[in-house]
Amino acid sequence: MAMIPAAPSFGASSAQIRLLPPIVHTTRRLSAIPANLSSSARGGEAVDWVDATSSFFEQDTRPIMLFDGVCNLCNGGVKFVRDNDRKIRFEALQSDAGRNLLRRSGRAPDDISSVVLVEQNRSYIKSEAVLKIMEYIDLPFPQLAFFLQFVPLFIRDIVYENIADNRYAVFGRSETCEL
Repeated sequence: MAMIPAAPSFGASSAQIRLLPPIVHTTRRLSAIPANLSSSARGGEAVDWVDATSSFFEQDTRPIMLFDGVCNLCNGGVKFVRDNDRKIRFEALQSDAGRNLLRRSGRAPDDISSVVLVEQNRSYIKSEAVLKIMEYIDLPFPQLAFFLQFVPLFIRDIVYENIADNRYAVFGRSETCEL
């Protein structure tokens, strides 16, 4: 049995060492969202956004794709998904329902920087949301998503963020949500 050497103390006693919280992946189980992210104060009362938005999945368990309603690239993506799939519902990030679902996913209600896919028990953002959406679309997209998952997450998210940061400049924006 190998002995593991003790970690160096660097002059700090064990009472002074603080552990950092674990890194939160972009894929989150909704029940695992920290309380400070899944609730917010409204009139001094904490709101559990998972419970507050459970009605979205009572009658219809299909996932909901949250998208930037004034982004031409996003609207084109929604039209493409809608034409090639019937399993996903859609909601603009700017709508009241979209804001509440963002809170449910542990994001700020005014954050329109990423597409979000909200399933009944889990949310996906950025490139993970795109890959998960591709799994719902007709052939050959599920197969493409399978191979793209092997690209490291940080690389996929860098590509995603570069496109998202320049989407208005390249594709333009509309005055209102078209869907």
